[in-house]
Amino acid sequence: MADNDTVLTAAAAWKGEPMALATVVSTWGSAPRPRGSHMLVHADGRFEGSVSGGCVEGDILDTAAKVIAGAPFSVQKYGVADDSAWEVGLPCGGEIAVMVQPVSAEGFDPELFDRIAAARDEGKALTVTTDLSTGHSDLRPVETGEVFANRYDPPRRLLIVGAVQIAQSLAALARTLGIETIVIDPRGRFLTGERFPDVQLDDRWPDDAVAAWKPGPATAVVTLSHDTKIDDPALIAALRSDAAYVGALGSRKSHAARLDRLAAAGLSPEQLARIDGPVGIDIGAIGPSEIALSIAAAMIAAFHGKAGG
Repeated sequence: MADNDTVLTAAAAWKGEPMALATVVSTWGSAPRPRGSHMLVHADGRFEGSVSGGCVEGDILDTAAKVIAGAPFSVQKYGVADDSAWEVGLPCGGEIAVMVQPVSAEGFDPELFDRIAAARDEGKALTVTTDLSTGHSDLRPVETGEVFANRYDPPRRLLIVGAVQIAQSLAALARTLGIETIVIDPRGRFLTGERFPDVQLDDRWPDDAVAAWKPGPATAVVTLSHDTKIDDPALIAALRSDAAYVGALGSRKSHAARLDRLAAAGLSPEQLARIDGPVGIDIGAIGPSEIALSIAAAMIAAFHGKAGG
């Protein structure tokens, strides 16, 4: 999955203005950015996103300027074998093909950005297909020719249950990773804007809150309160959802007791096996910030379909 959140935000802010969209359509070897990665270029030279992590962006800016001025769409190929590899290529050894198309009805229709945003807001994925012979993108499948399909998944979300010190570090870290973060805790003295600046707060009882957020494949749920009255209801709600990752703080002994309680509450062995407990990847973490890092690493691994630990 390519991370295009900042590009979609810029597209909304720049709507109606001349733009070009660069997209990684093919990769070989150790390419620095995955297929589907975008770089959005404004006519005034501003840009958002990346197609190579910095190796070829300068050349893409030049190509985008020409496309905005009326040149046809193009597919640029870069690799270490190019004569200009060290100038506009990929010294890391990979190769990429980047399509640059106008943001217009003849290329990537601006309304597609709105459709993508609406689907993501509803927690749904949307796929846009592009005919690489014409450079035209649409929601309808392309019947013939070479086609590139780009899937836009819902934004990643983290539900943190328990407004404790680890939650402060984890919320800050998740935000830097571009993950929408909600801290849930019915205890007003814990859940304050001063302790969690710029983070969405939810003071509902955890099972109601978790269920209301409708966790799906782009959502992680982590319980940190150490209070069974708060953590257990949240875990029950999370394990009955399609959340990508469910983690629970605690020692091995406390986790064993937790599994007994949740089994008595009616959860199946398969549901209980989904809990990452004790939560996080074992990095020998000491202190709230390091524990938060271990949790974030396990969460990201789950988002990518990899087992942590």
